[in-house]
Amino acid sequence: MSHDGVGLRAVMRSAAFLTAGVLAVPALAACSADDEADKPTAVQDIAPASRDLVADGGTLRWAVDAVPETLNAFQADADAATSRVAGAVLPSMYRLDANGRPQINPDYLESAKVVDTEPKQVVVYKLNQQAVWSDGREIGAADFAAQWRALSGKDSAYWTARNAGYDRIEKIERGKNNLEVRVTFSRPYADWKALFSPLYPKDVMGTADSFNDAARRKLKTTAGPFAVKQVDRKGGEVRLTRNPRWWGRPSKLAEIDLVAVARDKRATALAEGKLDLAEIDPAEAERITLAARHKDGAPLQGASATSEKHTAGAKSEKDDSGQKGEKSKSGEKSESEKDKAAEEDGKAAADEKDEKDESGEKGEKGAAGAKGSEAKAKEARLQSALSGFVVRKSLEPAYTQLALNGSEGPLADERVRRAVARALDRKELARVVLQPLGLPAEPVGSHLALAGQAAYADNSGALGSQDAAEARALLADAGWVPGGPITEQKKTEKAAGSKGKKKQDTDEDDRPGGDGTYIVGEDDKPSEAGRELAQDPKDHPRKQEQQVGAKSGRRTDEQAARHLDGRQYAQQGGVPGAYAPKGTAAPAGAAANALAKDGKPLTLRFVLPSGPGSESVRAVADRIARMLQRIGIRTDISKVSDESYFKDHIASGQYDLALYSWPASAFPATDARPIYAKPVPAADGSLSVEQNYTRVGTDQVDQLFDQALSTLDEDEARSLVRKADARIWAAAGSIPLYQRPQLAAARVGLANTGAFGFQTPVYEDMGFLKKGAHPSASPSKSR
Repeated sequence: MSHDGVGLRAVMRSAAFLTAGVLAVPALAACSADDEADKPTAVQDIAPASRDLVADGGTLRWAVDAVPETLNAFQADADAATSRVAGAVLPSMYRLDANGRPQINPDYLESAKVVDTEPKQVVVYKLNQQAVWSDGREIGAADFAAQWRALSGKDSAYWTARNAGYDRIEKIERGKNNLEVRVTFSRPYADWKALFSPLYPKDVMGTADSFNDAARRKLKTTAGPFAVKQVDRKGGEVRLTRNPRWWGRPSKLAEIDLVAVARDKRATALAEGKLDLAEIDPAEAERITLAARHKDGAPLQGASATSEKHTAGAKSEKDDSGQKGEKSKSGEKSESEKDKAAEEDGKAAADEKDEKDESGEKGEKGAAGAKGSEAKAKEARLQSALSGFVVRKSLEPAYTQLALNGSEGPLADERVRRAVARALDRKELARVVLQPLGLPAEPVGSHLALAGQAAYADNSGALGSQDAAEARALLADAGWVPGGPITEQKKTEKAAGSKGKKKQDTDEDDRPGGDGTYIVGEDDKPSEAGRELAQDPKDHPRKQEQQVGAKSGRRTDEQAARHLDGRQYAQQGGVPGAYAPKGTAAPAGAAANALAKDGKPLTLRFVLPSGPGSESVRAVADRIARMLQRIGIRTDISKVSDESYFKDHIASGQYDLALYSWPASAFPATDARPIYAKPVPAADGSLSVEQNYTRVGTDQVDQLFDQALSTLDEDEARSLVRKADARIWAAAGSIPLYQRPQLAAARVGLANTGAFGFQTPVYEDMGFLKKGAHPSASPSKSR
């Protein structure tokens, strides 16, 4: 899980499965087969080139957030850098294609099939006969068995982060020959293709000591196109070199160096020649694009150009970059021109210090002028160097959601949660982030898959589209009325919302109060976003939202709403409670007056990260706050440090509203279950939430996940996952908003890498183009 701008290393989709009886659930209509999934909203952008156009040799310097704490992908502190190393040096039986669907990896596997289902499920893997570990030993059943035993959860000596799927295996044995591995399951497991990717050698998985410690710092035995040469924690670098025993297509690159560089320092590192490839934030993407424009006198073409329309934060960065770019020719000016510019800068600085004597003023003018001239020259050099890079962009296989904490306070009432959800214009929120980047701004319609994946279907209709009038009626039905009496609260008492520390964990803010808190709805002066939203008296009719869904080729699971409790809810297409009881009038003047109940105003604490790189998530939060203000809900916005955002707020439940992201999975029945599982009391009396940080769950959703995991019929499993998603929408614990942008700065001439989208990187094909060669065009585009 992550929020824009903050990487949460230890938070992966991992949790031990809880066995539960499968109860009968009223039938839900599944959306039809693969036509619902369609294609990805945006294609990958990696400058594809055939291998004969790519030069042999060279070193790719690729930015990571930090040197990985462990090289064992099955430990709790594994992160994205761990996965990147594993992808380059270890076997994976399956890899994801451009649509996010698993495909056999022929370098390791000739075939894998379910050969028996009765009395038990049996899968037979036929391995590539050339597949060997770097020590010369064949990859075989012993490696599969060692990994199963380590991850089964039966031996507590192994410090594993997840055992999903491995806990369902009964035994692993050699097949007809050394190239066959026979896996027998104790219980049916639909997501068996998720297993053994990556596969570690038996000398890592064979003992608890080697699993827990040996594989954290180095991997002696590997079996990928690359091998781990060195992990330099002090120098912040992991070196991967060609594997001499690799049997597949030879790696084009001689070496891949994973270099630890913070996101806010990557543009500088690129310009200084320390990096060739780096994921970047929108502001840096605009800076690189502007550098190329000033060099060529025209915008970059295709996927490398970014839009000129930006949110306020991005626009400010663009303006600054543009001014710096125009000054990049300062090196060609005469000395007299430089002196004149320096004198003007010095004068501006001196004007601020009127009390200085004339001689001191002149001295400071000269010093400030020299420093300013030097800074400008340095910036000009950096901008010139950035013109040697191109921005590649797609959509990341992850989506940002609005989380609603349903454990206490007003949001414990599902009517209030549904009112919040129905106040949102999700299309507009997607536009805030994606449109300025030239990416398709389509709202996400599923919690469990993204467009292009087999399980995807737009089930947002189970909750209902944006309708402010219905939202107000829901709030009225829950007892929240406008203009009600409000009891004056003590300074230490919070409004109706979740508990949480405020002063201690908020950063300083430039808004009134300076404590990082700003209550939307109390200033009586709507922002530009608020005025823009207020211009539409019709509150964006549901028809408009339905047309958006139709345009994107998605359908809703209408019957999901009609059968939840055996009663019919015709015409409106929502779930019980998504609409207020017939005859409930929306309170008059609700848009203008805050709501109150039992003497307390309806104020929700909206917790946001304050660090660099999270500008877009804060812009989205501002829009959400204004949308909620229109239906009478105030938002108490608290900006907290990145370090405490997850640990002290999301995981501990100290928030009402929050924005963070989940990655998409090719195996949602396995990976998404702990995220949406119903919280249960733990042995110590606390609430066990697994990874369900909204604390909203239902028995029906759990049962549907269990059923999806236990069927070996792929169509039935997909249908069950879609039904589960419709139920999750109905519960309104989290509202998917948009797929996250994926921006990569790549050195011009670098091929087969960049913004990968869903697809697993093919490390052996990456490299630098030969002189005079050109990659194929691969612009990001909508479906």
